[in-house]
Amino acid sequence: MTEYLLNTLTIIHFLAISGLALYGVHRIWMIIGWLRSRSAPSRTCPGGLPPVLPRVTVQIPLYNEPRVARRIIDAVAAFDWPTDRLEIQVLDDSTDNTRITVDQAAAVWAGQGRPITVIRRTKRSGYKAGALANGLTQARGEFIAVFDADFVPNPDFLVKTMPHFNDPGVGMVQTKWTFFNAGSSWLTRLQSLLLSAHFNVEHEVRFARNLFFNFNGTAGVWRKTAITSAGGWSSDTVTEDLDLSYRAQMAGWQFIYLNDVASPSELPATMSDYRRQQERWGKGAIQTARKLLPRLLSSSLPLPVKIEAAAHLLSNLCWVFGFLATVTLYPVLLNRIGIGPYQILWIDLPMFCLTGVIVLVFYSVFGWKSGQWEALLTLPFLPAASIGLAPFFALAVMKGLFQRGGEFKRTPKSGVRDNIPMKQRSTRLHSDVTVSLLMNLPLLVYTLVPLSFAWQRGTWPAVPFLCLFPLGFCLILSHDLRHLLDVMTGRCGRWGEP
Repeated sequence: MTEYLLNTLTIIHFLAISGLALYGVHRIWMIIGWLRSRSAPSRTCPGGLPPVLPRVTVQIPLYNEPRVARRIIDAVAAFDWPTDRLEIQVLDDSTDNTRITVDQAAAVWAGQGRPITVIRRTKRSGYKAGALANGLTQARGEFIAVFDADFVPNPDFLVKTMPHFNDPGVGMVQTKWTFFNAGSSWLTRLQSLLLSAHFNVEHEVRFARNLFFNFNGTAGVWRKTAITSAGGWSSDTVTEDLDLSYRAQMAGWQFIYLNDVASPSELPATMSDYRRQQERWGKGAIQTARKLLPRLLSSSLPLPVKIEAAAHLLSNLCWVFGFLATVTLYPVLLNRIGIGPYQILWIDLPMFCLTGVIVLVFYSVFGWKSGQWEALLTLPFLPAASIGLAPFFALAVMKGLFQRGGEFKRTPKSGVRDNIPMKQRSTRLHSDVTVSLLMNLPLLVYTLVPLSFAWQRGTWPAVPFLCLFPLGFCLILSHDLRHLLDVMTGRCGRWGEP
């Protein structure tokens, strides 16, 4: 490599590390804010339910969910809310036998007097956002509750959430997610830890400090006028929930987060399912940032709101930073060989450790304080998994920077309600598996080069650190190769079943 190229890659490397460090500092600010909020007096609900209960429309958007369609319909139909003040809309865009399951369930509950309607479209335009918008035009409720197919809300959900709308300025109430299958594998345990921190720490801190936070697409209730006054559901991003949340708060609506109201749900059971979910979230967040952040930053909103909104919407850039730091590591070692390997070790390694250790501290403190001891055992997987997933998610973020909208790829649900190890296998090879294999195989080989370099030069303290990179790619590749084997052999079902 030329000296100019090496210098350029070195600059890129340290800029990427600096971006990761900023994210780490934000994590520390979050965890400190959370620890302080735990000692603050608890919030009280502004009164009870009004004498005349408001009409609520519950929307259940479905698309090819045969394993869980009946479960979510049964759960919503069992809500403790007067029949004459409730409307259930099943927004079914399915093209498979989910339609039969939906029709059967709707017929059963309609026969028992529950006001349930199945709404179908001839074309799945706008994906989930399109289905919600279409249902909204027919909704009779003053308030709109939304539940994805993998949720099983408790019967008292509306009883606990609706009193918070006594304040006419409240536009949305979001509840906390909990998980049926959190203990079924290291992957679900890790997801449970990450998502629990998102709700318990991030939502709690943002809500307590009057900063913007988002409706999570499900397990929440909207005031209908908040949706319409903010411009309604839009499909120009693949995270329609995040997009509408920011538009509504910019329009002046207040959001409420209820950490003490749990909505049980199901986590993605396989690496492929998890990756597809996170790809959409990462891509959609950047699309929302591109769409709304310029307007938000130029508004008259308080500076803390602007700073936190930017940090929130741009946080997925860390996948790009992580990928760039990985691919520029070896050129940096070559470029700085003249100053001695141990000097490199004392400069580069602390910076990597600082960014990684801060994030580990964030989740360790949360897991320790919240009593998630079993989930904490999976935390050592996080650095390696993040390295192996970074190329795929970085690609998704780059797509979000340049693409408008896109396909809403649903996350398949297995219908589990326990922690029995599950292996949701597919009879076809998902595109994300192919893309991941094509990216991670050469990257695995590439990350062995700096490891060999350090080994040959006898820089032994750097070897464990450099081992983390090929280990991360091996971790993800092992899951993808096993998925490929399952497709080739046509196996399905639980672990060990033919």
